[in-house]
Amino acid sequence: IDEAHERSLNIDFLLGYLKQLLPKRPDLKLIITSATIDPQRFSKHFFNAPVIEVSGRTYPVETRYRAVSEQDDKDADQLQGIFDAVEELYREPPGDILIFLNGEREIRDTADALEKLKLPHTEVLPLYARLSAAEQNRIFQSHAGRRIVLATNVAETSLTVPGIRYVIDPGTARLSRYSYRSKVQQLPIEAISQASANQRKGRCGRVAAGICIRLYSEEDFNSRPEFTDPEILRTNLASVIMQMLALGLGDIAAFPFLQRPDSRFVNDGIKLLEELGAIPAQRGKGGLKLTELGRKLASLPIDPRLARMVLFAAENGGLNELLVLSAALSIQDPRERPLDKQQKADQYHARFADPDSDFASWLKLWQYLQEQQDALSNNQFRRLCRQEFLNYLRVREWQDLNTQLTQLMQEQGYQQNQQTAGYQAIHQAVLSGLLGQVGFKDSDADYLGPRQTRFYVFPGSHLFKRKPKWVAAAEWVETSKLYARTLAKIEPEWIEPLAQHLVTRSYSEPHWEKKRGAVIAYEQVSLYGLVIVPKRAVLYSKIDPAVSHNIFVREALVNQELGNNEAFLQHNQRLIDDVTALEEKSRRRDILVDEDTLATFYAERVPQWANNRIDFAKWWKQKRSEDKTYLNFDPDSLLSRDASDITADKFPEQWRQGNLTLPLEYHFAPGEIDDGVSLIIPLALLNQIEDQGFDWLIPALRHELLVALIKALPKQYRRNFVPAPNYADALMQTISPQDGKLLDAVSNRLKRMSGVTIPEDAWELSSIPVHLKMNFKVVNDSGKVLQQSRSLSILKQGLQGEVQQSLSQVAEQGIEQEQLTQWSFGALPREYVKLQAGYEIKAFPALVDERDSVAIRLLDNPQEALASTKTGLRRLLLLNIPSPVKYLQESLPNKAKLGLYFNPFGRVLELIDDCIAAGIDSLVEQTGLPDDEQSFTALREQVRAELGDTVVLIALKVEQILTLCHDIQKRLKGRVDLAYVQSQGDVKQQLSELIFKGFV
Repeated sequence: IDEAHERSLNIDFLLGYLKQLLPKRPDLKLIITSATIDPQRFSKHFFNAPVIEVSGRTYPVETRYRAVSEQDDKDADQLQGIFDAVEELYREPPGDILIFLNGEREIRDTADALEKLKLPHTEVLPLYARLSAAEQNRIFQSHAGRRIVLATNVAETSLTVPGIRYVIDPGTARLSRYSYRSKVQQLPIEAISQASANQRKGRCGRVAAGICIRLYSEEDFNSRPEFTDPEILRTNLASVIMQMLALGLGDIAAFPFLQRPDSRFVNDGIKLLEELGAIPAQRGKGGLKLTELGRKLASLPIDPRLARMVLFAAENGGLNELLVLSAALSIQDPRERPLDKQQKADQYHARFADPDSDFASWLKLWQYLQEQQDALSNNQFRRLCRQEFLNYLRVREWQDLNTQLTQLMQEQGYQQNQQTAGYQAIHQAVLSGLLGQVGFKDSDADYLGPRQTRFYVFPGSHLFKRKPKWVAAAEWVETSKLYARTLAKIEPEWIEPLAQHLVTRSYSEPHWEKKRGAVIAYEQVSLYGLVIVPKRAVLYSKIDPAVSHNIFVREALVNQELGNNEAFLQHNQRLIDDVTALEEKSRRRDILVDEDTLATFYAERVPQWANNRIDFAKWWKQKRSEDKTYLNFDPDSLLSRDASDITADKFPEQWRQGNLTLPLEYHFAPGEIDDGVSLIIPLALLNQIEDQGFDWLIPALRHELLVALIKALPKQYRRNFVPAPNYADALMQTISPQDGKLLDAVSNRLKRMSGVTIPEDAWELSSIPVHLKMNFKVVNDSGKVLQQSRSLSILKQGLQGEVQQSLSQVAEQGIEQEQLTQWSFGALPREYVKLQAGYEIKAFPALVDERDSVAIRLLDNPQEALASTKTGLRRLLLLNIPSPVKYLQESLPNKAKLGLYFNPFGRVLELIDDCIAAGIDSLVEQTGLPDDEQSFTALREQVRAELGDTVVLIALKVEQILTLCHDIQKRLKGRVDLAYVQSQGDVKQQLSELIFKGFV
């Protein structure tokens, strides 16, 4: 085993495997070689094997310590330290300088700074892995003058840079190290070990005596660890564990590693294999074992995550694409970005960019390379790669690995897809291997990933600007920040089906949904703490039958939300309504048993599994065939106390007034508009209700009302009736609704009892609790409340139009008529009665004047109906007789005609119309109102014969009145003694009340 000091995973794995093998194979000889090694550790591991040291031929190297200052700006201090060291070495004999730096950016920055120094006859060359092959090969080419090579720690052992006589060592390197806490592979900058420092020092003693300048102190060097931690102590061990299980090498904890890995890293490796489905999450007594999927994963010579992607695609579509991607992710990126041609390189590479996926960019590049390779010769293809900044050797490596993987999959019986896979198929396969590396965009810049990890999109990704809501990343690397590299946009709903064995589910807000007939809860699904399904409604009955049964009993049965019209529910609700009605009447909430008692009744009878509508229906169908009253409440069991005092005489169900019987409604709801007792009044009956007797309220509340009335009196009266309840008791024995108005009866009785007269305005009704006043609810035909108030008169006034409209709707066809110019409607009854909904609806037919005709309308008030009929009859008579105006002009003396012109209220013709109306009214009054066509005809003939003379007489009287009025007004305009000013005002007021527009 050569280069054993590198202590890669493969080397440590081989060292452990060979230790087990050697006792079984004594014919094998094992030689372990390295330039810098801990020989005692290796010797002890292999049964105290002999150590052979071979001294190399090297030149002496002088070590100089030039520690940089520990300031805030360490980068600037290091750069100045490098400048100082270069200046110091320039005073030495000629020779090339090798400077070790931490990474590509640091190399570029340092190269730029050195170029600005314009050192004479000096060439500055960078050296790092991402450089093109041509640029890397420049270090091997002959040159004149001095060369400064800026390299990463790749120049420690992997590559020998020729011609180096001087080394500048800042003492740090970027080292790959797995973080147990964040579960990511980090690339922190760390102080190198003594062995690495000596490796760097040895670079300058190959061609001549050299000098190594260390930019740190000798004390710092002596305090550093002797050797660099082997890879097995700083990496995720999933691949090692899987290969050991596949080879039957047993538990990793018992494997003879040279240095046993951290148990936390072992556990993380096991968890990753569980995530990929390579080992079962629940392990038996036999310890770790590969699943069938795990054995398939181990057969592929790639990272377990990539192997999982390939196998998923093999089974679900997209195998071709995933073989390409897995090969690409297993090699170094073939896309090159030379320092002096970065923009041009980026332009070429941008042709393959995909805004949603870096994986898709790989596939576009692969497709392009395949097309070009088919069209070009080998030399032409090689030149194309060079011109378009693609590393030909890495492209070949990519193709070779893809071919190898394809052959392996074919050998295992998998068929490649004939059609190109779509975005979803490809990226679901990718996601199957990256379940622990997904993220949700939590802010404008960063993402929230599993285990509360926060990361950023790597600036080189094509998704850097777009930043989709959800992404999956092939790699997480922590430098200054935790960056995700090679990403793709994903849909969150893809995650759960792939991570069934990893997700945790929590449930909240279990509740009954009547529409679905089941208990529903909201499920939240999380992957390693990352919420992938925030809120989803699911059936809860199978998740928690006990809680579901409790909710089902309370909501579906107790609260009547089952949705099936079961007879037992109707029966039980009737009993509950009866008890609730007692509570509403008595204004207390302690008669009906509590909900827990009702729930217990059902819970003891309904089995737990019958916790939804379907299962309950199955159970109840069987049970009711045995006993249909099995779920019926017993009336007495619903009472928590005796309710025998709540009787019908104290709490009547109806209110009687005349021949009307209306329902009463009780509601115990302090603060609400209908708290107390309400009288339910159909709209059509509103104006038949008289405001009489309601002030007495119902017997059960009368005592409380009397106490409230007495307590509301002003103190000067109230103090005579203390204690108020005792006086209320006495009043209850001596007064009744037959005594007329309540306040009159109370005042009279209290005066007899105490001799104190209580004036009417002393009663403070506004301070009486509202539930002690009758509430009136006016309802339409469907029972909807139109208005309600404690004042009956306010309701009548506010609903006058609606009452009239309701009477018209009640009327039978033909009762109400319009456009009448003759008495062609038979008899006109004084009252119209119709039975509707158990009530006698009374209305009063009336003739209504509509100027050029009359109409018949049903009115709700007999006085209004009579007044309307008189004016309507007048109009109907005028429509059926000649106008008396001509006769009036011929018969009226000129003096009278002139007198009519003294009319101060409008035109003379209006005054004449008033005289005609008065004349008709006078004649009708003599004979009475007609009620049929015959009596109307007789009246019409009489009016036709007598109206002219009657109007003349009225006009003469009007002329006299107007003349006298005119004389009085003239006299009132003169000067009046101050003593009679008030009398003058009184006369004017009386005159205006006697003579006005329409006075005739």
